[in-house]
Amino acid sequence: VSDAGTTHHLAPGPQALADAELLVTQAFAPLDGFLGAADAESVRARRRLADGRPWPVPLTLDVPAEFAAGVRPGDEVLVEDPEGTPIAAVRVEEVWADSGTHHLAGPAEPRRRAAFGVFRRLHLTPAQSRRLFDGERPVLAVLADAPLHRDRLAAIRLAATTRNAQVLLLVPSADDRGLPPESLVRLAFTARDELGEAAVVAVRLARRADPVDDLLLTAHVAGAYGARALLTAAADPGGAAVELVPFEPVGYDAAGDTWRPVATAAGLRPPLGDDAVRDLLDAGEPLPEWFTPPAVAAELRHVRPPLAERGLTVFFTGLSGSGKSTLARALRDSLVERADRTVTFLDGDVVRRMLSAGLGFSREDRDRNVLRIGYVAAEACRHGGIAICAPIAPYAATRAEVRRMVTAAGGGFVLVHAAASLEVCEGRDRKGLYAKARAGLISEFTGISDPYEEPTDAELSIDTGTVPVQEALRQVLAYLSKAGWLSGTE
Repeated sequence: VSDAGTTHHLAPGPQALADAELLVTQAFAPLDGFLGAADAESVRARRRLADGRPWPVPLTLDVPAEFAAGVRPGDEVLVEDPEGTPIAAVRVEEVWADSGTHHLAGPAEPRRRAAFGVFRRLHLTPAQSRRLFDGERPVLAVLADAPLHRDRLAAIRLAATTRNAQVLLLVPSADDRGLPPESLVRLAFTARDELGEAAVVAVRLARRADPVDDLLLTAHVAGAYGARALLTAAADPGGAAVELVPFEPVGYDAAGDTWRPVATAAGLRPPLGDDAVRDLLDAGEPLPEWFTPPAVAAELRHVRPPLAERGLTVFFTGLSGSGKSTLARALRDSLVERADRTVTFLDGDVVRRMLSAGLGFSREDRDRNVLRIGYVAAEACRHGGIAICAPIAPYAATRAEVRRMVTAAGGGFVLVHAAASLEVCEGRDRKGLYAKARAGLISEFTGISDPYEEPTDAELSIDTGTVPVQEALRQVLAYLSKAGWLSGTE
């Protein structure tokens, strides 16, 4: 809470930030703010506000309990982006809670629109979007949240021609939907070129966990941006603000290098599913031109290069004295000798001195240390490098968060458990740490006075108490080679 007394500063998560932006641009009209308890309960029960107006999804501003405790009706909350730019000001009318989650309700007024960001020029308001079209022909919206291969492009052409409609490609930019938002925009440009005529607009639309909620809110936003129909692969749940048009099944007739859509029985699936596409990209194999335009294939190769060229984090975890650092150093040396990948080595002790100086050994500080390691590893992966990490990392939730950070950056994550027993680790106690912990001289020591949560999700577990270092290294290299992360043989 700021010293101003009634003005509070909130940097919410991505969904609330996206919701605030769409509120102040009137994409969520007739709503003018975040819902209170009565409206939220009514929407959950019957998809209508308490006054009877239709609305598809409870739109709430969730805040931490300690933040809510300092806010009173009549206060102003500035909703800020990660750079501190105030996007909206919420005049609080109600502070409420349900199921342990605290919410603020009240109208949202615009402050400053973000000036920077990838393809920011495409983030139009609904009013700006509607001005892109002639006002005579209907607008068909397509949620471009995935690559539009030839079957989808054919379905768009068919739906647009049947309705004599203009096409609006809406690119969701609030979260990662399997591909980063900037890649989805480039793929939408490719689809526009293939279609011959279409408008590309980016919208801060966050995905909802419930697929029906997500579809209905998408339909409402599409209507605000000028569409009278939304082309979707999902089933029509009813009650949408605009007509939902399913993607028509399209078959393939490939003679030589030519491709054309043909009429088929309903429900026919395309010959390449998502898993098959991922397998081809991971192996560095080309996507067939009859399946997708070359420009789409090129963008997918850019964002998802072959495994042997993609960023990778090898994350070693284990008790102090388990040999994880020794094994991690051996892996670093082996990969550096190969000279085909850049390697970043993040050992626990070194990181403590250089990156996490000043942190203690409370659970909060240990988590902060591991997350800092994860951040650096994710950045190394973002640029195609290999990061080798060797902290104790005793807590499963923190290791899972590092995995999420790395995969969100486009990298792979391999967790290796150095599974030496506590007895073996104490026997190797060259620093005398276990003895001091047993004597009560060190508090919160992992394995003695603080827990170590053994991984249940490790890609590789090696008993480093009995397996020699070189054999353990051979096992790690064999796994990485078989999984495709290393070119050639081990």
